[in-house]
Amino acid sequence: MEIQGIVNNGNLVSKDEWNKYINSLKTNKTEINKEKCKELIKDTLIKSIKKRTLNLNKFGILFSGGIDSSVIALICKQLGCDFKCYAIGLENSKDLEWAEKTALALNLKLKTVTLELDEAETIIKKVIEILKQTDIVDVGVGSVIHAGIKLAKKDLINTLFTGTGSDEMFAGYNRFENIKNINKECWSSLNNLFKDLKRDFLIAKSQKATLATPFLDEKVIKSAMQTPSRYKIKKYILREIALDLGLPREFAFRKKTAAQYGSGIDKAILKLAKKNGFKYKKNYLMSLS
Repeated sequence: MEIQGIVNNGNLVSKDEWNKYINSLKTNKTEINKEKCKELIKDTLIKSIKKRTLNLNKFGILFSGGIDSSVIALICKQLGCDFKCYAIGLENSKDLEWAEKTALALNLKLKTVTLELDEAETIIKKVIEILKQTDIVDVGVGSVIHAGIKLAKKDLINTLFTGTGSDEMFAGYNRFENIKNINKECWSSLNNLFKDLKRDFLIAKSQKATLATPFLDEKVIKSAMQTPSRYKIKKYILREIALDLGLPREFAFRKKTAAQYGSGIDKAILKLAKKNGFKYKKNYLMSLS
């Protein structure tokens, strides 16, 4: 991860430094006109991606066929970049299904791997070793990222783009539906994002890889956060931008599925827990630490 506020001299910044960075971007400015909001977000996101691809001969995108990775891939294609998408999952996983459908529709280069249960267990153990903790969500999402990087490294790809930050800025989580002050919660979510950044950084560093995070560009954050809440719930404005860019509606409005569920990793953890005599996933994961 290369963006200001996340990494300094190859090391992850502290939580306090991250919070200071996010708080420095806060503004009371609000752009009421939806079309202007869309243009501003689209323009800053394209520039953010372009800036991060300038010195790369080739790179990868961690790809699930969801709105975030699809928008990044579509913009990269329109910029004429040399890249490949990488998707991982267990048999019959939704992410593999949607990744293949989206890649076909957009004519993207895609490489996939379907993990067997024992392969998933090996990755889960490695992620626990790297993170030195057994939180179910962190291990699940971390396993997806670890497997995706491992797949890309076989093609000598060392930099991969991710959609990190989009859910926090564009009210992508279900909890946003029951919150009155959505933008306030978005700022809070960005501050709390450090936990995810630390997880992803450690996993990438363990494989000598870099994760590029275009949604966390300073100008993208500012443009997203001056957008009225009514346009953001469930990433509505981002989905409209995707349509404008040429993403078919079927993919632009695909329902969000968290990485650990869409990939089938969470279900794999449950199967492995039962296989090893554990009633609960958390107890199984703790047994591996």
